[in-house]
Amino acid sequence: MNATRTRLLVVLVAMVTMLTVAAAGGAVPGVLSDGSTGVENGESAAVDRPNDPTTEDTVGYVEGYWHDDELAVDERDDAVVEDDELEAVVYRSMARVEEIRGLTFDDEVPVEVISREEFQEQNDAVFTDVNGEERLQSNVNKEALFAVDRSTDATDEQEALYGGAVDGYYQPSTNQVVIVSDNPETPELDEVILGHELLHALQDQHFDLSSYDRETIDQDNAKNGLIEGDAVRVETEYEERCAAEWDCTLPDDAAMEPPELNWVLYTTVFQPYNDGPDYVDHLRGGDDWDGVDAAYDDPPASSSEVIRPGEDRTPVDIEVEDRSNDEWRQFEADGEVASETYGEAGLVAMFAGDAHDRNQPSVIDREEFFAEDLQGYDYDQPYTDGWAGDELVTYVTDEATETDDPAAAAEHAGYVWQTEWTSSEDSQQFVDGYLQLLDLHDAEAVDGHQDTYVIDDEFPGAYHVDRDGETVTIVRAPSVDELPNVDAGAAPEGEDTLEIEDADPEPSDDDVGAESDDGSDTIPGFGVPVAVAVVAIALFAVRVRNVGRKQP
Repeated sequence: MNATRTRLLVVLVAMVTMLTVAAAGGAVPGVLSDGSTGVENGESAAVDRPNDPTTEDTVGYVEGYWHDDELAVDERDDAVVEDDELEAVVYRSMARVEEIRGLTFDDEVPVEVISREEFQEQNDAVFTDVNGEERLQSNVNKEALFAVDRSTDATDEQEALYGGAVDGYYQPSTNQVVIVSDNPETPELDEVILGHELLHALQDQHFDLSSYDRETIDQDNAKNGLIEGDAVRVETEYEERCAAEWDCTLPDDAAMEPPELNWVLYTTVFQPYNDGPDYVDHLRGGDDWDGVDAAYDDPPASSSEVIRPGEDRTPVDIEVEDRSNDEWRQFEADGEVASETYGEAGLVAMFAGDAHDRNQPSVIDREEFFAEDLQGYDYDQPYTDGWAGDELVTYVTDEATETDDPAAAAEHAGYVWQTEWTSSEDSQQFVDGYLQLLDLHDAEAVDGHQDTYVIDDEFPGAYHVDRDGETVTIVRAPSVDELPNVDAGAAPEGEDTLEIEDADPEPSDDDVGAESDDGSDTIPGFGVPVAVAVVAIALFAVRVRNVGRKQP
């Protein structure tokens, strides 16, 4: 089977640790149409098997089905699975997941197929029920990442990114896999993707996926580095066995359309799928899964630990001191100070988001960001590899909370973003990248105010950058005059003290406005960078995970 079948990673946020299921638009129905169990001549083809296997104790055997049993659906030219065939396909897939992973299922996993319309009706509340506090915080957070500009509502942007492409999910609260089908009348089932999602059910039964803290984006990426890395490794072996030894229900590959994504948001959440498999390989050290099992009791503490397996990078504790005046205050959402930690993966996304557009320069050069084998991204970047912690706190005036217009509210909001680095050299490298980022967004230095800049257009406001040893603090306010009101001491009078000490070379002429080998102009947005992104996207199924956080 082609590893680049059309599968798009997305992340959907709703309740507590809802992980994923994806099938390329397929229903997943049950027992063989002829009423048989799928075992040839009443016996399994395998030898040296126990006489009395049980689902709970026998690896590779579930409810009467062995992992290498043949089913009638295997003989078809398509991957359509009828309603009365679902049970057999699911049980065999569960047995195959056990065979690869070396663990047994404790309970059955219900599988349901619903239409996309049903899915949208059931999950609209994920986005439409976001309250005003959460929407304001999301807008400020995404703007700080230079992911969503002032004229765009971040919640709407997330809904556009995630909502239409979801093919299914695993829901721990019900231990259920749901397949979302664009054609529920004659759905096709991708058995490899079903296996991936059944692996999440297996993880949940053994390790309780809902037990992990996922209060920040970085915590979320860290835990998913283990969880999704595990699932992708199982999926990969499942696919290899389908090609070599197993008969599998697999749809034909679909043509991949050029993706329309918010690349900064996408790059932020893609990291655990990109780096998680290598992290799991590090834990295994071969074919033994014991190290992976043990890691669920001590999961990675940051995305940095997944980016560089074997490196201990527990985030330092940061508490942004409130130094605002009487007109400003730290914003509270749901009774708590509205803060976020993006982690190393998020900061890489901030610097590399524009790398997908051949017509835009990027802080992290596209040649440095896209992996040489065109199979993903390189999140280990000099600008951010010294990350030790960060906390972004939203600040508001009364006007921000007195309007229902998100854009108007953001005009009366600001933030203090404190980042910590493992050395002063690392903090300088981050400053190098951030000053370049400001320049790419046409920031102008403010005369007479130290290290202070103003942006007029997409990300309007005044920015002050302060570097003190291993600490870099960014303050943003609606105007230069408001900066010290948000954070006392910001934008002091004086000459600039910060400068770019080591910037990457400017993009070459070959990158911007380049011509292809046949002399024709490269199609904007679908040159080599996006081609790489298409490959990266296609390596992973459409994922939905409910992580207990209103906004990713």
